[in-house]
Amino acid sequence: MLSRNQLRIRVHRRLRRRLQGSGARPRVNVYRSLQHIYLQAIDDLSGTTLAAFSTNEKAWRDAHGGARCTVAAAKEVGAEMARRLKQRGIESIVLDRGGYRYHGVIKAVADSLRAAGLRF
Repeated sequence: MLSRNQLRIRVHRRLRRRLQGSGARPRVNVYRSLQHIYLQAIDDLSGTTLAAFSTNEKAWRDAHGGARCTVAAAKEVGAEMARRLKQRGIESIVLDRGGYRYHGVIKAVADSLRAAGLRF
């Protein structure tokens, strides 16, 4: 039998066959651990990370008292990631949910990115 994480990785590989980011429309990857949320905007054509943010950054931990992987934290992380992308002139993205189901924390991140004006 496969573990839950092995199944997630299998789904993620299947999704990645279709998803590809570019410099103008990067792929925003979401990784959710038990304690933190990590977002990366990736240009797959050049293989570079354009922007990144997580709840594990020192400034975030200091400001939020070590807040963990919650829906409220996901909303704030999504808003900060959108701000960083807008600073780089990026208006459109491809959301890579990382094999996770589209609910809870993942949905909160997506809604926050949309509310900040990013299109996907």
